[in-house]
Amino acid sequence: MISEFNPAEIAGAGHNQDPFEALKRELDDLYDEAKNFCDGEPIGSEDMAEAITELHDRIHECGTRAEALRVAEKKPLDEKVAAIQAKFHPLIGNTKTGKGKVVLGKDACQSLLTPWRKRVADDKAAEAAAKAAEAAAATKAAEEAIRSSSGNLGAREYAEELLADAKKMERGAKRADKAATTGTGLRTVWNVNISDETKALDWAFEHAPGEFMAMALSLAEEQVRKGVRSIEGFSIVEDKVAR
Repeated sequence: MISEFNPAEIAGAGHNQDPFEALKRELDDLYDEAKNFCDGEPIGSEDMAEAITELHDRIHECGTRAEALRVAEKKPLDEKVAAIQAKFHPLIGNTKTGKGKVVLGKDACQSLLTPWRKRVADDKAAEAAAKAAEAAAATKAAEEAIRSSSGNLGAREYAEELLADAKKMERGAKRADKAATTGTGLRTVWNVNISDETKALDWAFEHAPGEFMAMALSLAEEQVRKGVRSIEGFSIVEDKVAR
């Protein structure tokens, strides 16, 4: 049994060998033996079948001991990692089982800052929109003044002044728009929800048919492992493999 395995016993009593190296040599020998047997020729006799069965079981048992050795060597590291995780979890943990003070504190602050920053951003956006509308109206008035000033030099000079003022207002509106959309302390997130299951499935299949069918096959295989033997749209065929 894996639970009873002692890595030091791999090399045998009285030997000072590294357990991994001893196990590796043993598996290398078995693998070389497997290459001699598994040469592409089918089994033609009961003796050959028994020999390959024994070889298979020895390789399997060697793998069991290798896994036990891996677990034994990794255990101290796992314990250290677990201790570090437990140490820092109260500070920065963010898992299903709980959140640390950093996460909880930031969440609390953000829950207050988000509506405030949204209100500030909305006010700035409204101000920028008003300035843009004012600039557009001024530009339109200046252009009309220029068109109606034909033959009147004084009126044309006045219209040009109006146009220059309108251009200044446009630049001011652009600065206001930039201020309303940058440095807000907000980040954009896009939340996706399914509103029409049929259309969503059609889109998913058209967008990534391979991944879609792989997911469907995975779901069907899970049901077959649970004992289901008939699923609409799938062919479930019994087969036998060596163990």
